[in-house]
Amino acid sequence: MISQKAKYALRALLELARAGEGEALLITDIAEQQHIPKKFLEQILLDLRNRGLVHSRRGRGGGYSLLKDPREITLGQILRIVDGPQAPLPCLSRMAYRRCDDCEDETRCGIRRVFAEAYAATAQVLDTKTLYDTLMAENRTSDPVRALIA
Repeated sequence: MISQKAKYALRALLELARAGEGEALLITDIAEQQHIPKKFLEQILLDLRNRGLVHSRRGRGGGYSLLKDPREITLGQILRIVDGPQAPLPCLSRMAYRRCDDCEDETRCGIRRVFAEAYAATAQVLDTKTLYDTLMAENRTSDPVRALIA
């Protein structure tokens, strides 16, 4: 599962994507529109700014805006910035690899193999779906999630 912080980051970035290219939004407006605590949003946007996803301007006409086209920002990229490594097991992480304490042989571990397959499939989706794709999904009339969890 993703963290609440990651959900807030995604919602804030989607709000900026909806605003359009070059349009700056105030933290207060984003927080109010997306029901995100303002102080928490300030920290999130600072992280995203430091990692090159958003730009901030002070003064009149200031606020936050996307630095990249929403078609270029993947969900996987956002999740890694906010939540760090996404691997379900430490022995699968590229960024924070750690051998499992109770594992005798990684090369033969069935648990590792199955979770590696699931992780690869999830990463493939998250690393190809963009903010733009997410905006387009909002406009669909059918609910594919119901079919997945039914």
